[in-house]
Amino acid sequence: MSIDTIQLPPVLLQELYRTSLVAYNDQPENTPAPEKAINILGKNQKKIILVVDAAEAVFLPDDQFSFLTGILSACKLSVEDVAIVNIQHNPGLTYTLLSKELKAEKIFLFGVTPAQIDLPISFPHYQVQSYNKQVYLSVPSLTLLQNDKAEKTKLWLCLKQIFSIQ
Repeated sequence: MSIDTIQLPPVLLQELYRTSLVAYNDQPENTPAPEKAINILGKNQKKIILVVDAAEAVFLPDDQFSFLTGILSACKLSVEDVAIVNIQHNPGLTYTLLSKELKAEKIFLFGVTPAQIDLPISFPHYQVQSYNKQVYLSVPSLTLLQNDKAEKTKLWLCLKQIFSIQ
């Protein structure tokens, strides 16, 4: 009996060749890879979301970014700990999308109203608000905060409460 004349039953052939001998890609080459639904700056390591409204920049103008990093360092945080989201460059941004995509625990709205992210509750600036197992804080825009010492003080009091700063 020659090896060339051996007949294997179909069941045995099926077991021998469970996977294809030829590798192929299910997606056509021209199909782009799926993108993240939300465009962010930062690594979001502590699940803190900073929603800003800056039409003139992808995330924030340089002066506002410097001011914001100063606020973060006062809270012993860095850009690595947060996700900065510009509502202008993320159409259809909602609180549910922030929760789902970024696993948000704390959401700060800088110059953005709760209604702009479809939050079903309304609250004034500087009121620390809990909703849906998340903490929300709405404050005026970074531009206004930069130039007003009284507003900075109000923000600092809220941040001390949220982050338990002594």
